[in-house]
Amino acid sequence: PLRREVEAYDGRVKRRLLVRPGVTGLWQVSGRSDLSWDESVRLDLSYVENWSMISDVLIIGKTVKAVLASDGAY
Repeated sequence: PLRREVEAYDGRVKRRLLVRPGVTGLWQVSGRSDLSWDESVRLDLSYVENWSMISDVLIIGKTVKAVLASDGAY
């Protein structure tokens, strides 16, 4: 997110920044451009609150599928 966007986040939404950005993420493989802002934030917060190594492995697998199928990308 851009600095001006982050400055507008409320405390709940700022929690999504607890995880360093990476190559992929839960919302990117769960609909990407098809998701609303609120749904994207919900998925990011779910990831922050429920992180596990197995969930990362599953996200990587879903990333490969999403890239090959071009799902949700515009």
